[in-house]
Formats: sequence, structure tokens, C-alpha cells
Amino acid sequence: MHPNQLKQGVGSGLLSFPVTHFNPDLSFNEDGYRRHVEWLANFDAAALFAAGGTGEFFSLAPGEVPMVVKAAKAVAGTTPIISGTGYGTALAIEIAKSAEKAGADGLLLLPPYLMFAEQSGLIAHVKAVCNAVGIGVIVYNRDNCILTADSLSRLCDECPNLIGFKDGVGDVDKVIEITTKLQDRLVYVGGMPTHEVYAQAYFAAGVTTYSSAVFNFVPALAQRFYKALQSGDRTTSQAILNDFFFPFVALRNKKRGYAVSMIKAGLKVVGQDPGSVRPPLTDLNAEELSLLATIIEKVKLTA
Repeated sequence: MHPNQLKQGVGSGLLSFPVTHFNPDLSFNEDGYRRHVEWLANFDAAALFAAGGTGEFFSLAPGEVPMVVKAAKAVAGTTPIISGTGYGTALAIEIAKSAEKAGADGLLLLPPYLMFAEQSGLIAHVKAVCNAVGIGVIVYNRDNCILTADSLSRLCDECPNLIGFKDGVGDVDKVIEITTKLQDRLVYVGGMPTHEVYAQAYFAAGVTTYSSAVFNFVPALAQRFYKALQSGDRTTSQAILNDFFFPFVALRNKKRGYAVSMIKAGLKVVGQDPGSVRPPLTDLNAEELSLLATIIEKVKLTA
């Protein structure tokens, strides 16, 4: 897919990050993953991100990423598949090239491992990954990779295939500066954990699409919420926030790492068990799983 086609596609609707399915021995469960991606592709996602953050990119071996991408591409139909890549520059390039070879339509460049760096170093890192591939790249602004508006402007001038900016920081004033400065040069994606609770503020900042983790197990509800935001239907959006997203976030915040664990648990609740999370993440305990089931059942009854 040409980078500009991907840019238009990403900006056309709701996005999601399928979890990566694992067997009991924590090896990649390709059959289960294929069934899940095929199911999600029927709910009109603008793009699906294989081996992304919710897909436990951080726990996958570099050689597993193209396996996940190939599996997603085999069943996603016309839905674009965007692969995660990251870590240090050399490894990010290696993963990016293997994902492109496996058929990925684009890349999400996650923050480099551990190190904090100056803007010049971050620019060099992003530029090196962009230059290594021909597909579109979305940079994830989060943790130790926080780019300024000026840095992004320079990257846009030097990297034609840099097509997107995903924000996971939450400084809306900085996002407004970026969207104002760069206008439609990039597609802008909301990337806060459980982004739905931040979506109204981001919409006002010019970020009108986002990655929905809960799309994994309640895709129809995720789309209903997104469409309510788009149409200005505050009654519907606020009801879904109160009935589902606020209780969900309260449970998620009980323990570290639950932003991913909760999504796999949600799939278990709806009868599509993706297996456990890989260490160092931990699964929900029985009490927490029961609480999540109650939250999900409430919105299923009103769907």
C-alpha cells in the first residue's frame, strides 16, 4: 500500500490493536490469532495494528513479528495491517524490513528501549527507520520518544513516508501545536491507554481517530461510541463512558500492566480465549475477572 493510501485509510475511521494469541506454553497461537483478526475485520476498522503495544510487541522475539504480520494479512481482507517495530535503531530497522517483507501495509514505530535522548538523536532514529522501508510509518509519541513540533516538521520534510503521529502522552496543548503547525501533512492518532476517556478532548485538538483496545472484545460497542463522538451525540457517548469505560478504567488501574491484561481477559469473558499474557505481565485473578464480566455484561444487555 502506498504511504498516502495508508494515511487516508488510517484517518478514515476507528483503529484497533489485536492481542497476540498464545498457546499454554506461551508460543504463538497462529490459528487462534487468525480467527480473531478475521472476526475483527468484519467490524469496519480503518486499520489493524499487528504486534503493536496491545499485541505485546515488547514480549515478542524479532522473528515472531513477521509471523504475526503474515497471519494477520492472510485473513484481514482489505483492512490494512500495520506492524509494530521498535527498540534500538538497528533492531527497529531489522524488524521493520522483515514486517515489510511479510506484507505489512505500514509500521508503527514504538519508543526505543530505555534510553532518553535529545531531539537530534530521536530525529536520527525515526529518519533511519523511515529510510529503511518503502511503506508508511507512524511514530508513537510516548515515554522516552517525545518529539517536538519542530522535530516533527523536520522529519516530515526529510521523510516522505512518515505519514502519521500517534500521541500517548496526553499533553493536549502540545498536540494542538503539532496539528496546527503540520496541518494535514500527517494523520493524527490518539493513543492514550483506553483512549475513549480522552477522545473528546483530542477531537477538539484535531485528532479525530484513535486506537481502541476494547475493540478486541466489544467491537460493536467501540464503533457505537466512536460514531457518537463523530456525530456529537453526547447522550450516547456519555452513557457508554459511565456504564462501561469508567468502570473498566477503574479496574484496569488496580495493577500495573493491566492495560494489556484487561484486553485479553475481556476476550476470555466473551468466549474467545487468547491465552495468557507473557511475563512480566500478569493475568487478572478470579475476582477481577468476575468484575470485568459484570462490566461487559451490563453493556451487552444495552447494546
